[in-house]
Amino acid sequence: MSALAFALVFAAALAHAAWNVIAHGVSKAGAPFLWWGAVGGTVVWIGAIPFTGGLGTDDLGAFVLGVGVSAVLHVVYMAVLQRGYREGNLSTVYATARGTGPFLSVIVAVLLLGERPTPIALVGVAAVIAGVVAIGLVDRGRGSSRRGMDPGLLFGLLTGVAIAVYTIWDANAVRTWSLSPVAFMVGTMVLEVPFYSLTVGRRWKAVWALWRTQWRRIAAFSVLSPLSYILVLTAIQIAPVALVAPLREVSVVLVSLFGVFVLRESRPAWRLGASVVVAGGILLLAL
Repeated sequence: MSALAFALVFAAALAHAAWNVIAHGVSKAGAPFLWWGAVGGTVVWIGAIPFTGGLGTDDLGAFVLGVGVSAVLHVVYMAVLQRGYREGNLSTVYATARGTGPFLSVIVAVLLLGERPTPIALVGVAAVIAGVVAIGLVDRGRGSSRRGMDPGLLFGLLTGVAIAVYTIWDANAVRTWSLSPVAFMVGTMVLEVPFYSLTVGRRWKAVWALWRTQWRRIAAFSVLSPLSYILVLTAIQIAPVALVAPLREVSVVLVSLFGVFVLRESRPAWRLGASVVVAGGILLLAL
């Protein structure tokens, strides 16, 4: 992976980790928070489009198709993820999704996009995915008495599939049609607003109440969340998806380290050990 692509993805991971730390707790508000995220992100970033290459293409139809499909895929991803959090253990869903998503992205990128990562890079990919899953499994459902398939695993797998699908679609769209990452991100968020408005339903009082009490966190999310994915989309234009997709999960490690050193979360040795595994994978990807 080139130094520029590595720097872009690592910066994306920092931005992603930052908004997760800042928005810790408020994101549990569900649909009202997602609605504000789409609206806030659009307001913050739409003004940057003229200064970042416009749409990136004169083919308006290609742009609309690209962002339209992406919006649907991202909404489906959020719906499956939220359902998983309701039905299963949070850490199980998170770990399974964050491991499955990059893993499937790598396979599809190799089979369909014709990418050919080096053997060393593939070892790095495996290390990153294994470390991310290990971090997510730290608090996995101890004491659960459920029989049969854990719903957390089922919805985690489905979420991972959704991550892989939107990653591959977005990568192919921005590459094939030379779409501007900023315009692509804004277009996707604009089309997400109607979906989230339907999800909010009659709970508009909760939407305004959330803004009054959490506007600072919503503002931070509106800047950092789109920024993290804009950086990923930019990196995808110059680096293989098979390397970018796993490396962006470094954000999970950064949030875990925050939990160890700031929040004093349980089993720090396990979290730190898994982080070391991921760090080793990152070094291999940087070669």
